[in-house]
Amino acid sequence: MTRLATPRKPRARSQARIDSILDAARTLLAAEGVASLSIYSVAERADIPPSSVYHFFASVPALLEALTADVHAAFRACLQAPIDHDALNGWRDLSRLVEQRMLDIYDEDAAARQLILAQHGLTEVTQADRQHDIELGDLMHKLFDHHFELPKLPTDVDVFALAMELGDRVYARSVQQHGQITPRMAEEGMRVFDAYLGLYLPPYLPKRAIPA
Repeated sequence: MTRLATPRKPRARSQARIDSILDAARTLLAAEGVASLSIYSVAERADIPPSSVYHFFASVPALLEALTADVHAAFRACLQAPIDHDALNGWRDLSRLVEQRMLDIYDEDAAARQLILAQHGLTEVTQADRQHDIELGDLMHKLFDHHFELPKLPTDVDVFALAMELGDRVYARSVQQHGQITPRMAEEGMRVFDAYLGLYLPPYLPKRAIPA
């Protein structure tokens, strides 16, 4: 009886190769920063030929854009994680909760700090980060609206996205000065985040009886 050949799964193999490349790049990025990253160093770390890296990522910026997307996926997940509605006494409780979740990601992921907060001067990565911030801002807006009755907000300014970017500026300064987000600067970043939102959200917002 003729034995049929096992169907190949190129997509699964390709994804495994992509994952190994990104893992290698993440490790190098965390240890040595953006400036030392190259296609060849990533290939060596992943123990694959450079041509295999080039097959999926044409350049270092393309590789970093993919890593930036991974970091922002973690941020999206933290905004979508369950929140105890009954434990929220005001919108600042929600603000502190989501900012602390994002700080935890920065604290645990040195590559995230290098990509988002360190000075690397890569326009492609900066533009990708800003685009992702817009998406995160929209998610955060929906999250706040889920728990509180929001006032009418301007349509020409992404209030929540800008609040995140302003907080990140404080965290970035801490990373540039100390190599990490210190507890003091983490608190300052959250204060900046709250202060900007406070320009548009009154001190007291009615909490929804049932999340929308």
